[in-house]
Amino acid sequence: MRAATALLRGTGLTAAVGGLAQNAGSSSAKAANCEAFLHAGRGHTLAVPVVVASSRSQRTYARGVCGRYTNTAGPEELNERFRVPIPGAAGTRRYNIAPTEEVLAIVAPKGAPEARLLRWGLIPPWAGGLGGAAKMINARMETVASRPAYRGLIPKASRRALQLADGYFEWLKPEQRSEHRSESVRSPTGRQTGQRQPFFFQVDHGIPFAFAALWTPAKIDGAWIASVALLTCDSAPNRIAAAIHDRMPVILADEDAQRAWLDPALGTEEALELCGALPAERLSAHPANPAVNRVLDTVEGPELLRAPE
Repeated sequence: MRAATALLRGTGLTAAVGGLAQNAGSSSAKAANCEAFLHAGRGHTLAVPVVVASSRSQRTYARGVCGRYTNTAGPEELNERFRVPIPGAAGTRRYNIAPTEEVLAIVAPKGAPEARLLRWGLIPPWAGGLGGAAKMINARMETVASRPAYRGLIPKASRRALQLADGYFEWLKPEQRSEHRSESVRSPTGRQTGQRQPFFFQVDHGIPFAFAALWTPAKIDGAWIASVALLTCDSAPNRIAAAIHDRMPVILADEDAQRAWLDPALGTEEALELCGALPAERLSAHPANPAVNRVLDTVEGPELLRAPE
């Protein structure tokens, strides 16, 4: 059995994987246990047990995808980047955006693009409450045209949205050695921490970009609430993203793609043609601060973007 080692470095992500263990004569390949060394900078190494297999379907990934992201730019920079007036600071200079929070997006309900705050986690018009919104923060682009909550939105440019961001977090899931053993990673001292290791992803070294998203208003308890869900795609074409998760958000990094996403001339098929994986050479990743994992008391600040020394 040959060793397999993934090296995930500072401002980029490189995978140097050795041989994969297979059971000779078996109809299905067996995964090999390996140690992935996550270089957190300045000599700190996080040793994380993971599973490497001969097929993507056998790998162990975290279930969720893009559950936190950033929009650290201010209104002026976003205004210049997207050429749409940003009315205020709400939704900007954020380092840890979480589901159900108000997020900054660009929509075109009447044809002209405008910035709005939308609740992250789609609430279908027929929903009786807000309970399920946290589960609908993203939608798979492969099924978005058929699922009831989204199939009426994707054909309409007025219901497509640009969800503004300049980075996102993804978590490396340690190997589950048994059903009764909790997930854990090891700190630089080698002690188990019980936490998954987050990674921070950026496009072109940190430029603002947009997630392809869908939005809709819904009347809940007599009040109108506009909500949004971002689209995800298969990460296989992007080796940087695929090293951490089998899915990645659909990133519209360029002005032409962003303009096309809101173009009423595009129907469902044409819009979905924009939803491929971002090329790997435009994406970078490095270990982030595990404090970003905290749910009950969401923390903010640039210190979340790097693993602590």
